[in-house]
Amino acid sequence: MPEPCTISNTSPLLYLHLIRQLDLLPRLYNAVFVPPAVVDELHAGAIRGVDVPQLTTLPWLRVMALASTASIPMVMDLGRGEAEVIALGLENPNSRLILDDTLGRRIARLQNLQFTGTVGVIVKAKQRGLVSAVLPVIVQLQEVGLWLSNEVVAEVLRQADED
Repeated sequence: MPEPCTISNTSPLLYLHLIRQLDLLPRLYNAVFVPPAVVDELHAGAIRGVDVPQLTTLPWLRVMALASTASIPMVMDLGRGEAEVIALGLENPNSRLILDDTLGRRIARLQNLQFTGTVGVIVKAKQRGLVSAVLPVIVQLQEVGLWLSNEVVAEVLRQADED
């Protein structure tokens, strides 16, 4: 069975870049795809002076255009990046989404899409022996601005056998 298509939103790319763990993505998933909105969001961040990954230097990252805008969820509070990631997920059955936004994850769940988040990537990296412990990486992610509730941190540490 072929490896599922992995489609990332902006925040996982940004947060993993900021903690210098972006190389985990190709090690875990081979190729990663992003919709045009993610490229636009990262470009907008760069213009504002945010330290964002330079997508053109990442040979494992590919931009995937939407086949149709009809599959984009029309939800007011959903960002354009999340909406296009979900739309690509709908267009590519058996794909895996990487997104952190609560509303985006709720919509992905309602659409029966497979997804994980930045912290899920870290847990998988530990399971594969690519990081030795999840907790120090969670602390780094929180230091660069990823908000995680105490309940989420406790659940992730339980999943990583670090509780």
